[in-house]
Amino acid sequence: MAKLTKKQKEALSKVEKGRIYNLEEGSALVKEVNTTKFDASVDIAVRLGVDPRKANQMVRGVVSLPHGTGKDVKVLALVTPDKEAEAKEAGADYVGLDEYLQKIKEGWTDVDVIVTMPAVMGKLGPLGRVLGPRGLMPNPKSGTVTMEIGKAVTEVKAGKIDFKVDKYGIIHAGIGKVSFDAVKIKENAQELISTLIKMKPTAAKGTYVKSIYLSSTMSPGIAIDSKSVN
Repeated sequence: MAKLTKKQKEALSKVEKGRIYNLEEGSALVKEVNTTKFDASVDIAVRLGVDPRKANQMVRGVVSLPHGTGKDVKVLALVTPDKEAEAKEAGADYVGLDEYLQKIKEGWTDVDVIVTMPAVMGKLGPLGRVLGPRGLMPNPKSGTVTMEIGKAVTEVKAGKIDFKVDKYGIIHAGIGKVSFDAVKIKENAQELISTLIKMKPTAAKGTYVKSIYLSSTMSPGIAIDSKSVN
């Protein structure tokens, strides 16, 4: 086990062992226990009482965080020439089609989100082995395959994120930066958790939200009381 630094020990001492904090307390504490010199990400992990192996218990969707993620999201718009101006005006970082398809084929994936049109998806299919593992494959359910290219780019830039339960039943998402004030962290967390609660599968039995943890990069996790989210 790696030896803890003085700062890490100090941060750990601020999180009471066995205590479950309300969301307001946790949102303030996650700023206090940060030990990095850079503006670390604030992450949330929500463990759900679902079996993701069953299609009727898969939880996947999108949410627009009221205060954004604090991250400069790089967007690639794979569009036909008639949609290029719309994508550029909305703030897409890269706009084009065939030249970017070739770059991706050669291994280029220096973007965070890809937005495209239904007519282009056929060309993206063969690139699934490159884009899939990196979570970059556009999907109609996440709003990244659409004819409203400008709207999709604007929403992603403003803080729209997609989420998907992993094989352990956990949703992981970045919901801000430690430079955010505690109220913004709290409200972003509330928006995501409220969205998850609304998406509860009818097939899910027992406790749906089993645990919630807030953390920042390299910081200890802070347990959050799900009942404090309203």
